[in-house]
Amino acid sequence: MELIRQFIDLFLHLDVKLKEVIDSFGNWTYFILWVVIFCETGLVVTPILPGDSLLFAAGTFAALGSLKVAWLFGLLGVAAVLGDTVNYWVGHLLGPKVFTREDVWYLNKKYLEETHRFYEKWGAETIIIARFMPIIRTFAPFVAGIGSMSYGKFLTYNVIGGVAWVATFVFGGYYFGNIPVVKKNFSLVIMAIIIISVMPGVIKFLQEYLRSRAASKPKEPAP
Repeated sequence: MELIRQFIDLFLHLDVKLKEVIDSFGNWTYFILWVVIFCETGLVVTPILPGDSLLFAAGTFAALGSLKVAWLFGLLGVAAVLGDTVNYWVGHLLGPKVFTREDVWYLNKKYLEETHRFYEKWGAETIIIARFMPIIRTFAPFVAGIGSMSYGKFLTYNVIGGVAWVATFVFGGYYFGNIPVVKKNFSLVIMAIIIISVMPGVIKFLQEYLRSRAASKPKEPAP
């Protein structure tokens, strides 16, 4: 049981434990990173896995010579695209019944409905925009599969978004992660990336909360 707990903890915090993984597993690190990025984008039940911060951390260690940046970009780009593809087809096969059933234990209905509203606002571009938004990133392809978007159209946006997302953070870590001030405060930088990544969701939550409170207040009678 303790081994399983340690294994789960490693995957959930791989971004801050990447050096330990590289030292322990060597080239197998590429496979571990591939699995995490694939699951974070491809399995609708694992939105809490690290994404942006993990890619940045991997790019940073590539700058230090521990990993090869070209391998990271290629392998993790494939993982991101394949992950969204699997997510799309799972959504397509499950169909709209997930919106009507209340006992779908493996889905967070709140996240699903929020992504659906986001999708209605931005359309197909959601597939690209959502790549840079944790939680919504995991649910966007699932919702696209449930909806009427053809797979051909989805694939185009999927590839563009996946490549852009991986390139932004891997090369961002590669070029900026080795700056002395970043190296000295690496854990803080990773935390900052996580916080910045979730800020859109936090802001949206606060907006919805304030809007619901305002709507629930009784209106004062007109003088």
